Amino acid sequence: MCTGNHRRRRAGTVLVFTLFMMIATIAMLAFAIDLGYVFVVRSELQRSADAAALAAAWELCDEISVGTNNDPMEAAELARYTAGDYAGLNTVGGASPAMAYQDVDVGYLQPDGETVSLVPSSLVAVQAHVRRTADQNGEVPLFFARLLGMNGSSAQAQSTAVFVSNISGFRPPSSGENLDILPFALDKETWDDLRDGIGTDDWTWNEELQEVTPGPDGILEANLFPQGTGSPGNRGTVDVGSNNNSTADLARQILEGISAEDLEHHGGELAFDENGELFLNADTGISAGVKDELAQIKGKPRTIFIFSQIAGNGNNAYYTIVHFTGMRILDVKLTGNMSSKRVIIQPAKMAVRGGIRATGGTQTSSFVYSPVWLIH
Repeated sequence: MCTGNHRRRRAGTVLVFTLFMMIATIAMLAFAIDLGYVFVVRSELQRSADAAALAAAWELCDEISVGTNNDPMEAAELARYTAGDYAGLNTVGGASPAMAYQDVDVGYLQPDGETVSLVPSSLVAVQAHVRRTADQNGEVPLFFARLLGMNGSSAQAQSTAVFVSNISGFRPPSSGENLDILPFALDKETWDDLRDGIGTDDWTWNEELQEVTPGPDGILEANLFPQGTGSPGNRGTVDVGSNNNSTADLARQILEGISAEDLEHHGGELAFDENGELFLNADTGISAGVKDELAQIKGKPRTIFIFSQIAGNGNNAYYTIVHFTGMRILDVKLTGNMSSKRVIIQPAKMAVRGGIRATGGTQTSSFVYSPVWLIH
């Protein structure tokens, strides 16, 4: 009799233990499912934040370019709207997340690599926060954890996209591609006049059709073929590479860009010195021999040099380069009378690889930016 009771008690204990283990296993499985879902939502939040930051930074880059938006506050607002639009295109937990105004910071990345503020630096930044919290988009819903009184979990993600807004030089890109730099220089006085609203407006670059048409577009133009540079026998071309560049070299650089081999003649890079200057040997002029090559790149963004002064004559002249700028060619005529020759350009945004980030306070480039990238 005692033996039977002992066996029944033992069987009961085993049954209780088995039920306990089953409940514990089910609870752990339920917790794992909820936890796994939270991790999935967090990865979706990060994807949404990355997309928002990248899109907003590219929008900001476009907005602060020439002929687009000269109001930095309005440009920042448009970047914020873009961040919200792109965040919503990436569903998080089956729903499109909304972003509050304070969820997007627009400004400059500070030396700590984390803070975005209005203090100027050479890195323009957009920082996006996408949240699933009680007060923004709602918490991430839990399923089995509700049995324990836990209905939801907060989750959020942050992403920062930046681009270099001030370029002090160029070196060969790691991709191995050439640099889209034209071996031409424009005098600083003409460039300053253009920036100050002095110039013509006879041509339009149609971005949608990718073609140049006659008529104004609100972006002023200048002639890259000046009637005089202050140096007899010189008309604005510079030697990037060998000092004995030929018309064939100029034609190649116009169509294909500046190569790593060209840069080797300058120590591997074209960069301003501690005085903010770069010295390049001059060529004798913009030859009619490259008119066809110049015509082939009409409308395509390129970087050119801005010079403050020139010394010497002809092939013995040297330019003092003080600025880089992005531009596009709209019209080319290099035959006929000297007074009728022209290479008409207008400022244009230029995204470049291989740009050297400026570290000083002087703005050494205009409309020349790095591509946007994520830092975290």
